[in-house]
Amino acid sequence: MLIIGSHVGFTKDKQLLGSLEEALSYGSNTFMFYTGAPQNTRRYDIDSNLTSLALEKMKSEGIDINKVIVHAPYIINLANDDESKYDFSINFLKGEVKRCEELNIKYMVLHPGSHVGLGIEKGIENIIYGLNLVLEESHDVTILLETMAGKGSEVGSNFEEIKKIIDGVTKKDLIGVCLDTCHLNDSGYDISNFDKVLDEFDKIIGLDYIKCVHVNDSKNVLGARKDRHENIGYGTIGFDNLLKVLYNNRLEDIPKILETPYISDKSPYKEEIEMIKNKKFNKNLKEIVD
Repeated sequence: MLIIGSHVGFTKDKQLLGSLEEALSYGSNTFMFYTGAPQNTRRYDIDSNLTSLALEKMKSEGIDINKVIVHAPYIINLANDDESKYDFSINFLKGEVKRCEELNIKYMVLHPGSHVGLGIEKGIENIIYGLNLVLEESHDVTILLETMAGKGSEVGSNFEEIKKIIDGVTKKDLIGVCLDTCHLNDSGYDISNFDKVLDEFDKIIGLDYIKCVHVNDSKNVLGARKDRHENIGYGTIGFDNLLKVLYNNRLEDIPKILETPYISDKSPYKEEIEMIKNKKFNKNLKEIVD
């Protein structure tokens, strides 16, 4: 069964219940959200009553909470060892893990970080140290390292770097990977031959580590190292190639999450999910949403 959803909101008033209702309005059977704004530290308490109502509704709608994803905020950078920023990142990530536990969420996607001139090896060393501090306090929340596009000083733009991080993590049962199709394309992995990409991943890391896939088209050519998402079928990866990702039998039980751009400030997710389910590209998508 295709497990498909998108990024949705998470508001103070409705929290997980509101996220679920938005996802259902798109025809989704999973979703991803931030537990607060991704660019700042403002957070409000998790309302256990709203969480309970959401969990009950998920059961009735056939949505598996174990396939729902949280994304860690962008302000966390475990690769930079500037003392105040590093301590902040570790402590804030610990708080996000606890919020996931309160929400019954099992998986949280994390950008590995940017080494800001320290070099890849030092960046990886910092990430490993920080992850081990965070995961020693985690009971059952798995952190998924996202594959990155390689812009600037990002760590994790190739499978070898992700493998080095995983090798250094003590709690191997609480670490995994989130593939991002746009990032893979922009870092130089050819999605048109996705089975070959999976073969390489399996050889270096192991397919069992993949727990989530971000499905995005790209505005950029292969290997551009820029990270600019495009709507499904409108970019350089293309609709048919993304279908091969979405319906790959080796990733059948893995949640697929859309993070494509809004069109004229409107969500395209309902229409994109419909295209994906029908396996037919709608060349008028941007006009319909607009």
